[in-house]
Amino acid sequence: MQNIRNIAVIAHVDHGKTTLVDGLLQQSGTFEAHKEVAERVMDSNDIEKERGITILSKNTAIRYNDYKINIIDTPGHADFGGEVERVLKMVDGVLLLVDAQEGVMPQTKFVLKKAIELGLRPIVVVNKIDKPAAEPERVVDEVFDLLVALEADETQLDFPVLYAAARDGYAKWNMDDENRDLTPLFDAILEYVPAPEGSPDNTLQTQIFTLDYDNYVGRIGIARIFNGRVKAGEQVLLAKSDGEKVKGRISKLIGFLGLERIEIDEAEAGDIVAIAGFNEIDVGDTITDPNDPQPLDPLHIEEPTLSVIFSVNDGPFAGREGKFVTSNKLKERLEKEMQTNIAMRLEQLGEGSFKVSGRGELQISILAENMRREGFEFLISRPEVVIKEENGVRMEPYEHLVIDVPEEFSGSVIEKLGRRKAEMTSMNPMPDGTTRIEFEIPARGLIGFRTQFLTDTKGEGIMNHSFLAYRPFVGNVEHRANGALISMENGKALGYSLFNLQDRGTLFIKPQTEVYVGMIIGEHARPNDLEVNPIKGKKLSNVRSSGADDAIVLVPPREMTLERAMEWIEDDELVEVTPENIRVRKRYLDPHVRKRMEKQKK
Repeated sequence: MQNIRNIAVIAHVDHGKTTLVDGLLQQSGTFEAHKEVAERVMDSNDIEKERGITILSKNTAIRYNDYKINIIDTPGHADFGGEVERVLKMVDGVLLLVDAQEGVMPQTKFVLKKAIELGLRPIVVVNKIDKPAAEPERVVDEVFDLLVALEADETQLDFPVLYAAARDGYAKWNMDDENRDLTPLFDAILEYVPAPEGSPDNTLQTQIFTLDYDNYVGRIGIARIFNGRVKAGEQVLLAKSDGEKVKGRISKLIGFLGLERIEIDEAEAGDIVAIAGFNEIDVGDTITDPNDPQPLDPLHIEEPTLSVIFSVNDGPFAGREGKFVTSNKLKERLEKEMQTNIAMRLEQLGEGSFKVSGRGELQISILAENMRREGFEFLISRPEVVIKEENGVRMEPYEHLVIDVPEEFSGSVIEKLGRRKAEMTSMNPMPDGTTRIEFEIPARGLIGFRTQFLTDTKGEGIMNHSFLAYRPFVGNVEHRANGALISMENGKALGYSLFNLQDRGTLFIKPQTEVYVGMIIGEHARPNDLEVNPIKGKKLSNVRSSGADDAIVLVPPREMTLERAMEWIEDDELVEVTPENIRVRKRYLDPHVRKRMEKQKK
């Protein structure tokens, strides 16, 4: 019992959590010396590797001296806050990573607030001290001020501080110390993280905090044992969060060491294990003794704030590129996602139409990207915020938005956000020459803002946001200012036609792209929609003219990624997602139906 330590690594996105866990795994001797290990080994999912972000919290265990240290690597992006909330209840201490240049960011505040509420004492690791503009002392002061603002107690305010460069594999107590290895960090974990409470001799209490799925054994619950002992093959009682009780047998008990999952016979209080044997297992459920059941309090997960509608593709190209195109397949896949992702909700609206709610655009777009890679073909509507009603008042989610921009762009950013009902709360110059501005803004105001923001700041701006609270609804929020260029013909787009259309706005397609009636091929330079013909060729005649041999020079089209398309569309538009293409289209392809629907709306 005394030789186990359970910690979570928490930080804002891209402050180096996964890289630090890599260093701990390698320097603890968990991997054999000859073993080839990938970089950011905990980011196992393809999208995680490509984007360099952690999406799912994952756990590993390392042996150091005579201790077993269970480490949980958590996501840093606000959309995956649901993952972090659950994980913090399973650990006895946290490593709080803060970038030595960027300092405290919105997600740092979000995750630290949760840790403080649970009474966890942070070990602060000021990471990336090798950056040229690093200011470790300022960052430590920022963390202290934040803890005071979060009403931390005296023990939590007396936090240990280490200075590290996780990528180079060293940590130290003082900036003047020599750069060696991560030994000071291992020592800090053993010294400052308390041993787990509870006893192996008490009644069994084990709580599930993450789900996994295996085709052979079904659903797997990853759980922390708070009291008692768990044995493979043992008869236990599953106490669900709604009060239902299910008797069953643990078919498999799995322990963790490094990246390996090892079948074990027994585990006791304080450890983190994976348990198989229950198909109806869920996050927050307790596994307890059937003769003396003592369920733990269920976990509270914050509600989703954003929803989109997934529907079957009914366009002219339906079924040409995807493997799974029917509503049954779509429903099966979305239900499977809900089994392991408890921060999302699914609701069937009608035949072939499903409402998926989550914590943000990124979370939903990553689900869509995974489905697309698996061969699914479907349509997605524009994201909408989840509106609640409290005491007869309509409430909508607000976000805390932090923006770092070069000084010359701050005026235009403040003006654009003002139109989206944002309120500025602070503005501070940063050491690297940028200005940090903080806002409180309705979540609706952020939909579609990122692309405009990157254009306005010439790609140099950084924006981060996290959920703040539900507040009274504020009326209309300005959205896209420009209309769409809509194809009025079916066929292949021609360079000659696109050359003549590019003065009308920004194109999304290249020559030889297949188009259909109602497909959006670009953004109009004016507020109204415009129907155009992208397949019109040049009339050839046997009469020479002076302009006949003018070269056609096309501006490169704007590439529509899944996130950009979801942000860009309006209520009467949809994103068509297939394994090979992402297209944008009008909800009603026929122009006559479209006009009739617009009249009915008015």
